[in-house]
Amino acid sequence: MTSEHAGITRFREEHARLGGTGEVVVLPASVHTAALAAEALGCEVGAIANSLVFTSDQGDHGSPHASPVLVLTSGAHRVDVTATAERIGVGRLGRADAEFVRRHTGQVIGGVSPIAHPAPVPTYLDTWLRRHDVIWAAAGHPAAVFSTSVDELLAMTGATEIDVD
Repeated sequence: MTSEHAGITRFREEHARLGGTGEVVVLPASVHTAALAAEALGCEVGAIANSLVFTSDQGDHGSPHASPVLVLTSGAHRVDVTATAERIGVGRLGRADAEFVRRHTGQVIGGVSPIAHPAPVPTYLDTWLRRHDVIWAAAGHPAAVFSTSVDELLAMTGATEIDVD
């Protein structure tokens, strides 16, 4: 029996602590996009909740100290960073690099879960995800996902629902 990746184990522990009810599924390594994950899970690509980490100045114009922002967006959407920054009240959102993502989430790009981060990260959830009774999000590793609902995800993350496009 092979041991589980530490990121998935941390996710499972936090998921249980927060009362999560969904199933954790480890997909084949070849499933690395929302479209491929949706195909493997038998769901619409819009039911995949991508966890996107952005850098933000948190409204402190000119500050060199970026803060993380997590946007949980439907796999059917692209985030309009200008509109989203305005909606959440920050000066600017930028693409986070791999080191920034790992430092703030403890996870790697492609496997960032909505929970189980070293410290709370301000989180926003795409209203488009409400179109699906069951949504799937990363579970702490690029090959692991879990099933949940929008309401459960909001309860576990403390996220704010927003339009991201």
